[in-house]
Amino acid sequence: MTMISRILGLVRDAVVANLLGAGAAADVFLFANRIPNFLRRLFAEGAFAQAFVPVLSEIKEQQGDDKVKLFVAQAAGTLGTILLIVTIVGVVASPVIAALFGTGWFIDWWQGGPDGEKFELASALLKLTFPYLFFVSLVALSGAVMNVYNRFAVAAFTPVLLNISIILCAIFLHDQFSVGAYALAIGVFIGGVVQLLFQLPFLYRAKMLARPRWAWQDENVKKVRKLMLPALFGVSISQINLLLDTVIASLLMTGSIAWLYYSDRLIEFPLGLFGIGIATVILPALSKLHSSKKSSDFQHTLDWGVRFVIFLGLPAMIGLMIISPLIITVLFDHGAFKEAGIDHVKAVSLGVMAYSVGLVSFMLIKVLAPGFYARQDTKTPVRIGIITLVLNMVFNIMLAPFIGYLGLALATSMSASCNAFLLYRQLKKENVYQFSSMSLYFTLKCFVASIVMGLLVWFTSEQYSWTTWHFSEQVILLLVLLAIAGLSYFTLLFLMGVRLNTIKSVAITESN
Repeated sequence: MTMISRILGLVRDAVVANLLGAGAAADVFLFANRIPNFLRRLFAEGAFAQAFVPVLSEIKEQQGDDKVKLFVAQAAGTLGTILLIVTIVGVVASPVIAALFGTGWFIDWWQGGPDGEKFELASALLKLTFPYLFFVSLVALSGAVMNVYNRFAVAAFTPVLLNISIILCAIFLHDQFSVGAYALAIGVFIGGVVQLLFQLPFLYRAKMLARPRWAWQDENVKKVRKLMLPALFGVSISQINLLLDTVIASLLMTGSIAWLYYSDRLIEFPLGLFGIGIATVILPALSKLHSSKKSSDFQHTLDWGVRFVIFLGLPAMIGLMIISPLIITVLFDHGAFKEAGIDHVKAVSLGVMAYSVGLVSFMLIKVLAPGFYARQDTKTPVRIGIITLVLNMVFNIMLAPFIGYLGLALATSMSASCNAFLLYRQLKKENVYQFSSMSLYFTLKCFVASIVMGLLVWFTSEQYSWTTWHFSEQVILLLVLLAIAGLSYFTLLFLMGVRLNTIKSVAITESN
């Protein structure tokens, strides 16, 4: 289900690239869409989920389903009320938000410069995209409930509806507006509504659908609040880094925000498919193991998550670095994206390479952070998050003046690597998790297989001058390269003794 969602996400981005390209209109829409998405991950998928799931698992294990249903109603009523207020404020104050996060555009608007129109358009689009925060946060709450009951498919499929909504609005409403970005913003709004409505029947079938009620002072809601406040910062540190990158990118040349966005979207495919997918499964499992005081199984589950990330993250990192120009050409290099005089493909592919450096680290963060949140420890990731945020800004200052938007992408990767290392070091210090010797040998085998795979793919791609080829021929070449990559990687691992149970088994012993 997650793979379907990610593939449709790439189709959506291809449609956006075709209609808006990587110029001013794309910059503004992606800016207007990033802010509610950032808040969504902060309030919903990030801090709220990490605080809500452990408490919900604890109630389910110790008090039963009736208490769970009451708690879900209380959480929905409390969170929904707060988010409704935040949404209304966001819509009314959209010019202030646009000025705050699009500083470069606001200054130009204030001084009567050519980029002033970007600020005005951003303010208008935010009024359409900001309500998405309210709908999708309740969707995330519903998804968290389903995940605790091991019904992962519903929540994993739901983002498909957003992608379909944006694609359909782009196709059918694009010509109705002087600026096509309005059609996409309407698609975001409709997508939020549809996602929430889709979840309700499944909640009803699980007997978890109840009338929301305000319960600010409830004991369990207080516990979520207490866990959520520090997690607001800690779990979403990468999103804060990306938002700060957007602020700085608004001061750089036109196209910088779009180049970073498309680069990030390619990175998000393996990250969402593997990293976030594993994290979604692992948090309820770790929370249950912690409640049951099964520390050995807790260790094995974390080690499995790390092993799975390395198994899929390393080849994804190497592969993206090598064939990103071909992927970008196939997905995006059409319509408005194919702007004369600007090599958007090269600009985005360089961004992908810079982000790829930190891909494995991005994925490891998604697995290691639940090691703290499952134990209801939200303070430690906050401390590490503050350090990482400061490092990111230092790296930005060091790199952005010299290599522009690439400096922002590279700084994000470097700070993510620091984040992953600090999370692991603290887990090891607390005797919660230590990288096993078996996983170390497994990592070395994955690394060797990834390098050999990368060389094979690079050598094959260099034999063809595909930039002048027809679209269908480029697609065939891309599929051939992906087949070579997959076949060579898995074959090499098999020859080095890696078997399926090494990857599948959670409680595998050192002797194996």
